[in-house]
Amino acid sequence: MTVVLVRFGAVPEVARAAVPDSLSVSRGDVVILRTHRGEEIGTALEFVRPPVEPNQEFPEPEFEVIRLANEDDQQSKLESQRQIEQEFADWHQRISDWDLDLQLIEMERILDSGKLVLYVLNERGPECTKLALQAAAAGLGIIEVQPVGSDGPVALPAPSGGGCGSCGCH
Repeated sequence: MTVVLVRFGAVPEVARAAVPDSLSVSRGDVVILRTHRGEEIGTALEFVRPPVEPNQEFPEPEFEVIRLANEDDQQSKLESQRQIEQEFADWHQRISDWDLDLQLIEMERILDSGKLVLYVLNERGPECTKLALQAAAAGLGIIEVQPVGSDGPVALPAPSGGGCGSCGCH
């Protein structure tokens, strides 16, 4: 199995992605990968080399490269970014109107689903859940709230056996 590191997201993340044998990917190629959020555009960085030690495990890739991005994908991403710029002030105002203790720092739309990802400067917790619930109640489409800390996007907590698991609150 070939595995490549891919950078993706408006607030960039780097993850391992499996590359099908039928696909030739090089460093710097713009690719479409399937992530936990849906299909996203990313950039191939470097191939992951197998471990040198015979007993060392090769980490499983988190995602999968589907194909190289084409001109339509690139245009779709540009159009989405233009739309996001127009919507940013409205989302900022909604967060203020809903009296949420969150700071909106970035937004992006996922290619295949149209899901809107709102990046907020915050820890994962109740305020993020409130934002998602308020947006759903207002009929604003499918959104995902992605908290961002000083080290980048805040990861989901490990499953603890109860609750929805989406916000990290207890």
